[in-house]
Formats: sequence, structure tokens, C-alpha cells
Amino acid sequence: MMNVRPCKTNYMKSFFFSILICFVNFSFAQQVIDRNGIAREMRYAAKQELLDKYYPRNIDTLYGGYLSTFTYDFQPTGEQDKMIVTQSRHMWTTAKASEFYKDTNYVAMSRHGFYFLRDKMWDKEFGGFYNLVTRQGQPITNIKQAYGNAFAIYGLAAYYKCSGDTTALDLAKKAFRWLEKHSHDPKYKGYYQYLERDGEPIQRTVEKSGSDDIGYKDQNSSIHILEALTELYEVWPNPLVKERLNEMLILIRDKIVNPKGYLELYFTPKWKHVSYRDSSEAVILNHRYIDHVSFGHDVETAYLMLEASKALGIKADRVTRSMGKHMVDHALKNGWDKELGGFYDEGYYFKYKPRVTIILESKNWWAQAEGLNTLLMLADEYPNDKMDYYQHFTKLWQYVQTYLIDHEHGDWYEGGLDKEPQRKTALKAQIWKGTYHNFRSLSNCIKRIEADSKKGL
Repeated sequence: MMNVRPCKTNYMKSFFFSILICFVNFSFAQQVIDRNGIAREMRYAAKQELLDKYYPRNIDTLYGGYLSTFTYDFQPTGEQDKMIVTQSRHMWTTAKASEFYKDTNYVAMSRHGFYFLRDKMWDKEFGGFYNLVTRQGQPITNIKQAYGNAFAIYGLAAYYKCSGDTTALDLAKKAFRWLEKHSHDPKYKGYYQYLERDGEPIQRTVEKSGSDDIGYKDQNSSIHILEALTELYEVWPNPLVKERLNEMLILIRDKIVNPKGYLELYFTPKWKHVSYRDSSEAVILNHRYIDHVSFGHDVETAYLMLEASKALGIKADRVTRSMGKHMVDHALKNGWDKELGGFYDEGYYFKYKPRVTIILESKNWWAQAEGLNTLLMLADEYPNDKMDYYQHFTKLWQYVQTYLIDHEHGDWYEGGLDKEPQRKTALKAQIWKGTYHNFRSLSNCIKRIEADSKKGL
């Protein structure tokens, strides 16, 4: 019988294939370990370093609602004026925390916010929510905003879901109908942002400066109206809510998003984009509030559009998925710090330059929070994509842990300390900064990672 020796070439191929399989299995196992480790870190950041610092410390036991302003080491400070956005976001966060932790103490905290909205912030004569009131609940301004009313709906729907309190749902319905009557534009679609006390949209006049947004329609109120309608439709599947939700999704995706993959910011009532691109650089920068690329809003909107599509029950919504991915890819290519990680605040497409120029290098906290949520979502959706969303996700989480989370006093700094070291002793909380972006992102990431872990992925 002839002895047959194995071919050396085949042997080497088999050897290297075995090594490759071991490497792939090790890499996969390592990623699972990394994900579970990140989930543990995020659980600590969400509870001990965020929620426990705010609640019940910010519960206003004297006048109702939530205290708004705290120093870097969480001491209440200032007049404590209360904005509908902040109050609603705290109500939303505590409602979601009650579900996430199965803790009814958070339900009581959310109810506390509901009572203040119902009794102090709802205009009992003309309807709609006041935008800003004193700590005691006296209106500071009569101008109302679609943006603020949208967040009230958002918080009320979440509170109703965790509590079953139908009076909260009734108020959410009233707020939706008030916006429908006064703010919604039946002809050109979308919503007017600024309204008089009686609900009349405030028209733009020639006296308004170019940097004043009064009278414009805008992306920011639009994306958060989309967000509010998504939350409301989940607890109240009303046909008109569905119609408006679908309308806003299409409007944002197909009109407000520039074909390059970023949100245009302001528009005339007929949806003509307000741009200063043909002006000098000095004029452009003087009007940067009205016209720039906001990378944080882009990555946030990608998530909000996909959530809206899911709520509408649109199966295999390839158009929305593709646009969401396009927006995140644009932000990573043009607004991502390749050295330390993190999304820059603002960029601009100057007419004489081929690429985006970063015009504001700071990295605000909410953009990084939204980035974590959206990047992990895309990492799971497109695991083999060349953009490597998971690598960006882990790098962003490292950045947040290093430069944004205050591990001594709790919460996140308003901006990353790598670019703004002065933020270390700046206000930790104010009417535009609370727990909503951080907790939503962390809880969503934790749920996604732990659900995959249970599946054995």
C-alpha cells in the first residue's frame, strides 16, 4: 500500500484557516465582553452618576415642578425660573426611569411634574403651554412655542404610559389639538414655531434682523414635534396623529435634510431655505445661528426618523433607513474628531471650499449622548459596514467617560473638557440642560446590549 503524504500547501491553508477562525472567534468574544462591560459602566453612569444626582434633589416641594439650576457641585442657585421644555423633559425622564428600573418612586416624581404643568403652565384662558414661568408659576412671557408644547406632549404621554393617569392623556390630547388649530400649516405643512398667547402665529417683519428666527419654520422644532408625535401615537393611536406623524417624517426626510446628508436649519413659511452661503465669511459667521451644519442634530434626527417609521408600522422602510445612515456617515466624515473622538458642534460649507469647515470645535454634551445611541443602533444594523460604527461607538464612550462625565460630582459637563476646560466649574444644570438626552441614550444602549447578550449574540 502506497503511503500518501498530505500536500504541504493544503496543510498550510488548513493551518492558517484554523488560526483565522480562532482569531475571529476571539474577536467576536472580545466584542461581546466589551459590550457587556460598557453596559455595566453605562448602568452606573445612568443611575449613580446621573439620576441619583438629580432626583429627588430637584423636586421643588415648595411650588411644584422641578428646580432648574444647579452649580457644578449640585447646589441649587439662582431664581429657578421654569421652562416648559425642562419641566417636560424631567417628567419624561422620571416616567421612563420608572419603567426601566421597575421603580414606582419615579412614577411619583413624574406625577409631581404633571401637576405643575396642568396647574401652572397650561394657559386656562387661551390654551397651550406657557414657555417660561417663575419658580412660583407666574408667566414671564406670553409668547408660546410649538417646540415647548411638543415637549409637553412628549412628557405627558410618557407619564400616562407609566401611570395610567387618564387626566394626563387628556391634557396631551388638548395640547395636540391646540397645536393643530393654531400652529399647524395646512397649506405648506409643518408647524409655525412662535405664537402669540392666543395661538396666532407670529409673522416675520422687515424690521427683524437676519439673525432673528422669529417667523421662520425650523428643523429643531420639527424634529421634536416628530419625536412628540411618535410618543403620543404609541399611547393614543389616533388617525390624525398618525397623519401628522407621517407628514413630519416625510417633510424632515425629504425636504429639511440636504442631499449631502445634513439638516438645513431655517426656512420661510413656504419652505425656502434661509442661507447666507453667497455672503462673505464675516456675514456668514455673524449669522451662524441661522445657517450652519449641526452634527449633533443630524445624528439625533437619524434616530428620531427611524423611531417614527417604526411607530408608523412601516416595514422595511429602506428610504428612511438609507437617509438616516447617510446623515450619520456625513457627520462622521465631516464633524468627527479623529484624534479623541466626539462630534464637533458646528460646521459650514463655504462656497470657495470643497469640504466642511469646522466653525465651532466645542463638543456639547447632548450631541455626544445622541451619538452613542445612534452609533450603537447602526453598529447592530450594519455590522460589516466600512464606517465601522461600533468602533466609533466605543471611542465615543471612552471620550464621554474621560471628558464629559463628572465622576466626582455627577452628571455631564455641558461641553467636553478637551475643548472647554472651563466647563468643569460651570453650571451643571440649567433650563436647557437636564437628564433627558443622557438618560435616553444610556438606557437605550443598555437595553440594546443586554437584549443581544440574552440572545447569545
